[in-house]
Amino acid sequence: MKVILAVAAACILTILVASCSQNTYIPYDLGGDNYYTMQGGPDISATVSGTDEFERGDTATLYVSLANYGGISGFQEDQVPQNPKEFKLADAELKEEYKKPTALGITLRLVSDSQQIEVASGDQVIESLKAGEKTRTPLSFKIKIGEHALAGEYPLTLNISYDYQDNVRISASELETRIGLSILEDYKISYIYQKESRTVPMVISVKKQADFETINATAAAEQVSAGDKNAIISATYRNIGEYPTRDAVARLYVFKPFSTTDDQAFIGDLQPGEETTVKFRLDVDSDATAKEYGIKSDIKYTDVNGQTVISESMKIPVTVKEAPSSLLLPALILLVLFTSAGGYWYKKKGCHRPCEVTGKNE
Repeated sequence: MKVILAVAAACILTILVASCSQNTYIPYDLGGDNYYTMQGGPDISATVSGTDEFERGDTATLYVSLANYGGISGFQEDQVPQNPKEFKLADAELKEEYKKPTALGITLRLVSDSQQIEVASGDQVIESLKAGEKTRTPLSFKIKIGEHALAGEYPLTLNISYDYQDNVRISASELETRIGLSILEDYKISYIYQKESRTVPMVISVKKQADFETINATAAAEQVSAGDKNAIISATYRNIGEYPTRDAVARLYVFKPFSTTDDQAFIGDLQPGEETTVKFRLDVDSDATAKEYGIKSDIKYTDVNGQTVISESMKIPVTVKEAPSSLLLPALILLVLFTSAGGYWYKKKGCHRPCEVTGKNE
């Protein structure tokens, strides 16, 4: 019975120790003496390194640099050394206590506060960052800007978590002198670590530029059927951006079952908020499957800086119906039936007549 109780007590103790130490490094040993308690710790800041301005529709990289402005702000003496061994222990502990401002196991997660900005990268990790140090190379986060994100600023949040050394305890069995050197026997150090987290607000901006969308993109269903030639489809493009365009040209990128020699339509100048309708002609394969298709389209234009720009792609929905049934086959069938019926009637009528006899009887 005593053995069972002892095992149970050991299990409970193990669970308690594990639960108490889950937020700390191993070892979490409170043995030893504590001569000093330091005030201070890491102070991590983050800034965007490089550009923070992007274009709508971009898949880009945001670079972030970290710096540790932490330090020791003060200390208190918890225990006064009384003998050479304790003076040696106190001196050794003091050296370790000055490591308190170092941030360890830094984890960074970038979070978007807008549906127009997607963070495609996972967590970034830095092993350690001492007080007064900066990251040698910036951390990189892949971001995706919405195809029609409005120009302006968009907030991001950088979540930072790290561990740091909160306290140090030190112990030794005795102090011995060897070859003129004082050596601590069974020298042990216990580190107590704590976790810290903080958030850093960040901002990126989306440039002003022209942008387009298709509205009322339609295909005349009764005119677009399998086997059609020169079927007309129309699309209305609107400039939903902030800048005007010059010499804009709408372009189609067709695929089977479509083909065309009329894949471009001139738009010209288009101010913000303006729209224009253009028409294209398509040929449709005779064996095209009846369903709705999405034909890719974009606009090539000259921007306000005189640069040639190609817009994000848009889709024009085109519905293809089955080819109308041909009347030729039914007509041929009817013709055959009428011919057969006429022949049958003629034969039948001829059999009831008296047969004519030619020549003389002998």
